[in-house]
Amino acid sequence: IVSLQAIESFALTVKEIAQMLQSFGTELAETELPDDIFSIERILSLRTEKYFQLKEDITAVTKEGKLLLSSFEEPEAGECSEDQQRDRPGDWETVNRLLGQLREMETAFDGFWEKHQLKMEQYLQLWKFEQSFQEVKNAIEFLMGQQAELPDTGDSIPQVKQRLKDLEHFNGMAQDLIGKAQVVILHGHQLAANHHYALNLICQQCNELRHHSDILSDEVKRKQMRLQKTLDLHTHLQQALQCCDEGAYLLANQQMDKCQSKEGAQKALQDIERFLESSSAYLNYDPQALQYDFEAVLTSELKCQIQSVQVKLENVRTMFENRQACFKKLLDKHVRPVQLVAPRPENPPRSKSPLFSPKHGKFIVFSGVIPCSSCHLIPFLFQIEVMHDYQEKRNSLQTFISDSDDNLDILKGHVINELIETERVYVEELFAVLTGYRAEMDNPAMLILMPPVLRNRKDVLFGNMPEIYDFHNKIFLHSLESCLGAPERVGFCFLDRRQDFQMYEKYCQNKPRSESLWRQCSESTFFQECQRKLEHKLGLDSYLLKPVQRLTKYQLLLKELLKYSTSCDGVQELQEALVAMLDLLKSVNDSMHQISITGYDGDLSELGKVLMQGSFSVWTGHRKGPTKMKDLARFKPMQRHLFLYEKALVFCKKREEHGDGYDKTSSYSFKHFLKMNAVGITENVKGDHRKFEIWYSGREEVYVVQAQTVDLKMAWLNEIRKILFKQQELIKGVKNMIDLLFFLFLSLRKQQRVSISSEENDSERTSPVMLDSGLPSPQNKPQRSWPGMSQSLEICEGLEEWSGNQYLSNCSDTEEEDGNQLSPGKYKALADCKRRGSEDLLVKNGDEIQLLHEDGEGQWLVKNLNRRKEGWVPVHSLQLVVGDCRFRNAKIAGI
Repeated sequence: IVSLQAIESFALTVKEIAQMLQSFGTELAETELPDDIFSIERILSLRTEKYFQLKEDITAVTKEGKLLLSSFEEPEAGECSEDQQRDRPGDWETVNRLLGQLREMETAFDGFWEKHQLKMEQYLQLWKFEQSFQEVKNAIEFLMGQQAELPDTGDSIPQVKQRLKDLEHFNGMAQDLIGKAQVVILHGHQLAANHHYALNLICQQCNELRHHSDILSDEVKRKQMRLQKTLDLHTHLQQALQCCDEGAYLLANQQMDKCQSKEGAQKALQDIERFLESSSAYLNYDPQALQYDFEAVLTSELKCQIQSVQVKLENVRTMFENRQACFKKLLDKHVRPVQLVAPRPENPPRSKSPLFSPKHGKFIVFSGVIPCSSCHLIPFLFQIEVMHDYQEKRNSLQTFISDSDDNLDILKGHVINELIETERVYVEELFAVLTGYRAEMDNPAMLILMPPVLRNRKDVLFGNMPEIYDFHNKIFLHSLESCLGAPERVGFCFLDRRQDFQMYEKYCQNKPRSESLWRQCSESTFFQECQRKLEHKLGLDSYLLKPVQRLTKYQLLLKELLKYSTSCDGVQELQEALVAMLDLLKSVNDSMHQISITGYDGDLSELGKVLMQGSFSVWTGHRKGPTKMKDLARFKPMQRHLFLYEKALVFCKKREEHGDGYDKTSSYSFKHFLKMNAVGITENVKGDHRKFEIWYSGREEVYVVQAQTVDLKMAWLNEIRKILFKQQELIKGVKNMIDLLFFLFLSLRKQQRVSISSEENDSERTSPVMLDSGLPSPQNKPQRSWPGMSQSLEICEGLEEWSGNQYLSNCSDTEEEDGNQLSPGKYKALADCKRRGSEDLLVKNGDEIQLLHEDGEGQWLVKNLNRRKEGWVPVHSLQLVVGDCRFRNAKIAGI
């Protein structure tokens, strides 16, 4: 019985083992695998652990079965009964059969697990391979996008070099990524060699990675080749331009007085021939061959540059041919020496314009000023690197060459070359200052050398020099270079950028603060070290003066260019450009004075732009009526510096703060100001043609102003008159708007009266009168903050006192409805006017005139009471002379 129970228990255990194996196999077959590597690895680990647990269970059951089987082996004789001996072979056979079944299940289970484990491991390997493949593929596609944005050409040598440098850095990243792609491809090949179940997919992805890597590598190599080719083209063009500049410099520096003899002409001719021989490779460039050699990289911009260089080469070749022809004539005909003559009286000698020569520069120091018209001059200390004898040589060249159109073109070409070359030098000097000084102030290694007063004050020391550099480097220099083959465009270059040049005003206004800061730390080790690194012979203060010097240089070069452009395109633009630059110098000069005003409570910028400034002798009076000089003669005049703004006239007293060198400065102590909307002027004051009268608030304050010259007086009067007329136009616009609103109001009231009953209409018939009386009358209007154009427009001499309010109160309803109707009477003229059918002036600004009567053709008979002349004047011209009737402030009160 015990044996039977043991056998049944063992058989049940074997059955349980079979069920467990069946359940585990079903689980492996039906469970979905996750889609991330971590979960796959976790499941594989759990299943492996369960596999080994089942193996331990099978081993334990097998051991139990073997133990049971050994108990049924043949026993010793006499130890068991006869029935036991008869049943033992059947039991042994049952246990042995169960053990065999257990071994078969274990073998089948091991085979199943081995295949499942291999598939799971390959599945995990495929996931890792695909993840690496996707990462590398995305990275390659990202670099391909970046690569597409990298340009494969450039407009200048520095730009191309920078782009080559950027591309080289990009190529380093691309090669690193291509190396990673090769590792992924090698991994795929190993999986394929191990007979991976996804062999086709792996091979496809390996080929895709190899294709993307090849495309990226080829694109980078293609752009490197194009950029290198473009760099070679720019280098050729730069060498050609440099050759042209050296040729022009050679011709400009030949001493023509020494070339008048046969020996001198022969030597100069030999110099030219030597230069042509050494520069033949550049001067004889074939543009077609150049375009053929670099056809693969040519863009529209590069084609334009090639054409521009070709034009310059042709100009230089023409210059050399003309010079050679001149010298050969001297050698062949043995002409007598050309005598140098003094300039003709009608052409006053112009000031010398120094040219910087990087090869033969010398250092000179001289005092200079900013030249401008109708203004005082601001002293500066100029330190300029120049060729000291360049101007004399060019003057000799100009004397030697005739005034033919071809030679004028040559001289014009010299000036344009000088303009462009000095512009390039100017840009390079600004760049050196900004990188060698300004940028070093942010260098931690240089911080120990910097004095404390200088820290965080680079904006004070350098002002807006970075803004000036960006403008000239990125915009203006390129505009000037485009004029090499088109000199008529020089004027356009300045006119198109006239607003950009206003940045110089800001720089000059900051100059006193910059100089003050420089004087405090000019001897510091920091500046000495920066100057040593830059190998500059001059200190920083000389380079901080460069923008001021450059501003004065432009107007000199424009004058020179205008001299040789008397009968060609672009002359008008050149003249306008010269005027614009002179106006800029004047504006800068005025602003330099303005920043020295002290004692003004408020913001001077609220007064508008400074239009004029200057020193005058001023007498004051405080009574109404015309000012007589005999009443003021006993008073000593005050010396005042006047600033004319758009909205005010400011009176200051000039104060000199004595000192030496930089310490000597001027300041202007504010005294008072007059609002321009309450100012009137009298053009002439008896006794001196240099005097004029400024009066304020209906002549309650009168100022007699004496200019240094009559021209200066007229310039001030013209500017003041412009301001007053602008105010007149403004008030006319406001009055027209008021009239329109009043008309709409009356129309609305009329419509309201029509809509009410007849009885109400009868009661309302007087409502217009009541309405008019209810409106504020001109007599009751308070005095405006602008005291009326009556005071601003009365610019005649000996004008009697009048009241603008009184005139407004006498305006009839007809005048309100039709303000442009003229009526007989006496007026003060606001503008000049000619007699009908004649060029003679019948009326001048400020004359007292009388309108007599009007004919049927719109002509008025006008009598000039000052000049005792009569004549017919069209009504439209007369309205300009006397102004709008509704604001007929020039009409004499009481007449």
